[in-house]
Amino acid sequence: MLSRFAVTDWFPLLNSLRIAAIASVLVFFLGIGCAHWAAKLPRAIKGALDVVLTLPLVLPPTVCGYFLLMLVGVRRPLGALLDQAGIRFVMTWQGGVLAAVVVAFPLMYRTARGAFEAFDETLEWSGKTLGLSDTFIFWRIRMPACKQGILAGFVLAFARALGEYGATSMLIGYTPGRTATISTTVYQLYRTGDNAGAFRWVLVNLAISAAVLLAVNLLEGRRKEAAK
Repeated sequence: MLSRFAVTDWFPLLNSLRIAAIASVLVFFLGIGCAHWAAKLPRAIKGALDVVLTLPLVLPPTVCGYFLLMLVGVRRPLGALLDQAGIRFVMTWQGGVLAAVVVAFPLMYRTARGAFEAFDETLEWSGKTLGLSDTFIFWRIRMPACKQGILAGFVLAFARALGEYGATSMLIGYTPGRTATISTTVYQLYRTGDNAGAFRWVLVNLAISAAVLLAVNLLEGRRKEAAK
């Protein structure tokens, strides 16, 4: 079993890590930007915005994939326009990034918004009285104070992007060496009767997921210690 495992095609792992890493970086900045903006809105507007921004969190992933196909499919207006520009999301690993961004964004957004809402606003007001710019206050005062919650959101978003299956399979399918991810590989191996191969990839996914959860727990522990 070890010899067979040693010659396993590692493309699904590398592709999954590539997709999750790029998606997590995009989600990090998008989530922080939206969370910072939403935290300052009136409650009624914030509630309506939350419904829109967190909808992918409660929708089945296949439904998210369906909407993405309706949006960026090559026979759709936007998809055709992007295709003419040389950008294609259907049946490409870049489409996996798009799917991962959509499903992972709510986790980053909600976690970052909670961290920003718990921020002591007197620190910002003190900075303004000293003549500090809004940009300086945000990156040098607000972000360091909220870093534990934001990092936890980033790790959770990465884990969600790494394990994404439904929207990914709808948008990019499964092509060995091109679009295969860990999740789609597990399904394809199981579907073709290769239970041993599927189980090996399950073990890989379990190991990564356990490491991610350990990281989240460590961040949560540090945040609680800092709050004391």
